[in-house]
Amino acid sequence: MKSMTKKRRPLKPGDVAMDVVIYTLLILLTLITMYPIWYVIVASFSNSRDIAMAGNILLWPSKIELGAYEMVFKDKSILRGFKNSVIVLVGSLPINIVMTLLCGYFMSCPKVFGKKVIVAFIMLTMYFGGGLIPTYLNIKDLGLYDTMWALILPGALNVYNAIICKTSIEAIPDSLKESAYLDGATDFQVIFKIVIPLIKATLAVLTLYYGVWHWNSWFGASIYLNSDKYLPLQNVLRSILLANSGAENLGDVFNDYAETIKYAAIVVSTLPIMCIYPFLQKYFAKGALVGAVKG
Repeated sequence: MKSMTKKRRPLKPGDVAMDVVIYTLLILLTLITMYPIWYVIVASFSNSRDIAMAGNILLWPSKIELGAYEMVFKDKSILRGFKNSVIVLVGSLPINIVMTLLCGYFMSCPKVFGKKVIVAFIMLTMYFGGGLIPTYLNIKDLGLYDTMWALILPGALNVYNAIICKTSIEAIPDSLKESAYLDGATDFQVIFKIVIPLIKATLAVLTLYYGVWHWNSWFGASIYLNSDKYLPLQNVLRSILLANSGAENLGDVFNDYAETIKYAAIVVSTLPIMCIYPFLQKYFAKGALVGAVKG
């Protein structure tokens, strides 16, 4: 029996040269992309003198120090901001997913009275907003000003994410939903027993989208919040970066870490997203693809 293994075609000098160029560019691109992240991590374990002496290039701390992290966790404003960000995240994600799922399901239904007009109004919000001042006045008149709800309710639905959800639902065979209707199922039963199990990957991706957006959001809090006790972590971090200060009455020890505390705060604020992403990574490619391409 003859072997079915095909012989590998010998590489030509031109192919080898092209591979070398491509791999070299990819390695350089990876280094350019990763070095800022590495710089922040290394700087967070250094002190201000090491950063001043190293200039713009810092590959490894001369001595690993945890003083900046100690100051971060001693600072009540940072811990309070971390707690507020978690509260906003936990309060927002269920509302976001439910609203997005219901909106996507509505837009995917083929026969609904007045659907074209309603969808047109929904799509209109993607291109035109109410404006900063009218939105501010609306938040204030609704009694949401200077409350955590001002960070949760205004962003309850993202139309772009609803369109991704709609496209994913449309990929489900109509026969499944029709058979459920014939058995007497309601729309809510179809959503919870058919739609949700079949678009779990898309919902995981949308959860990641909403989670990252809420975690990194700072502009809404700077407009709608007046009390420091409600400020999320990103606003506290922003004040640290602008004022070059992140401690509250910590004495002369702060001078040794006046620069590095900024990097330690960045690491602390980024770490939760970096820890959650690996668990959703397996759904990311599949969910984004299914939600973007019908069929």
